[in-house]
Amino acid sequence: MIIVGYDSSPWSEAALTWAADEAGRTGAPLQLVYADESPVNDAAGTLDRAVARVKTIQPLIDVTARIERAPAARALVDLSLEAGLIVVGARGHSAVGGLLGSVSTAVSAHARCPVVVARGEPASHATVVAGVDGSALASSVLTFAAEHAAARKATLRVVRAWPPVTGLWEETAMATYTVTAHEREPFDAMVTEVRDTFPDLTVEAEATVAHPAGALVRASAGAQLLVVGSRGHGALAGLLLGSVSQHLLRHSECTVAVVHRTR
Repeated sequence: MIIVGYDSSPWSEAALTWAADEAGRTGAPLQLVYADESPVNDAAGTLDRAVARVKTIQPLIDVTARIERAPAARALVDLSLEAGLIVVGARGHSAVGGLLGSVSTAVSAHARCPVVVARGEPASHATVVAGVDGSALASSVLTFAAEHAAARKATLRVVRAWPPVTGLWEETAMATYTVTAHEREPFDAMVTEVRDTFPDLTVEAEATVAHPAGALVRASAGAQLLVVGSRGHGALAGLLLGSVSQHLLRHSECTVAVVHRTR
């Protein structure tokens, strides 16, 4: 099931458009969720009108709606246990407010399934970018990205960025802004595996020495989807540690998908 957080804001409309397109492509059921501790009086009517619009665009999908009397982020994280995908807008309402109040930030950090943070209209024929690293999560990120690129007949661009180092390591490859064949061997093996698994998919590989967040923001320009991972640390880790995935939610030029270690 695809669950989309919806409150009739322009950002949730973008999320609904992306989610409906994905449901129509995959045949997955779609559920609209209006979550708020004190839902507005016309919340049910707002959902009914949104469901009706979806049915005019994607008449074959199974679409339902529900109201959750809880903070939006908490409700969507709880519902992620039964979802295959959560879709939210790049911005949203929250009772907390400020830096910690972003629904998209909280849900992408703590959901138990992949989270898509929609930005703008779904693009076609544009590249799907996978940002990978040396962690065990990289394989899941790459598979998610490859499946979406293949389904959309898009090119898959795989980006691995090694952060530059300074100080005691000034003579290393990471300090001279080069990546040796030995250092990129695991990355090349990963790319070879995805090419073998998806033989009809065009795959581009980029290994570079650069700060990962900056490299992926640049890669997002002109892309339709940027896929990254989140290790799901503690409640504040993604914010306080300035994780790459949280940085991209704020600065990516395209829709971002965050893949998690756990289902």
